[in-house]
Amino acid sequence: MSESVIRYRVRRLEDAGILQIVGVADPLRIGYDLMALVGVKVAPGRLAEVSKQLGDLPEASYVIATAGRFDAFVEVMCRDTAHFTEVLTGRIQQVDGVTETEAFMVLHIHKMTFGWGVDEDEAGARAAGEGATPTSGDEPG
Repeated sequence: MSESVIRYRVRRLEDAGILQIVGVADPLRIGYDLMALVGVKVAPGRLAEVSKQLGDLPEASYVIATAGRFDAFVEVMCRDTAHFTEVLTGRIQQVDGVTETEAFMVLHIHKMTFGWGVDEDEAGARAAGEGATPTSGDEPG
């Protein structure tokens, strides 16, 4: 494939909102030695507001709403235990609407991927509008 064809396909994927190209730094190499997931229980009716405030934390790499025991999880990257303690007790637990937290320290990452099992041929065809048609469950209803 020529470079121009690849550039065109990448631009189409970006324009369709399917692809976002970002640089991902290795946190361990830039001074962040502690990663944790924090399960968060939220007062009824406050999830969107709490999630927004948690997402505004510079240490938060993602915030997700969940079904199950916790209403949300926030992944945080911290320099050390003291920094994590300050983030957890001084900021996350102080967000109005947070009723309970439970921290899960990441000991080792066995796999981290950004591909999510997407078939490359199908994704490219969809972005280019070439013959791929949605099947049940592929598109929101």
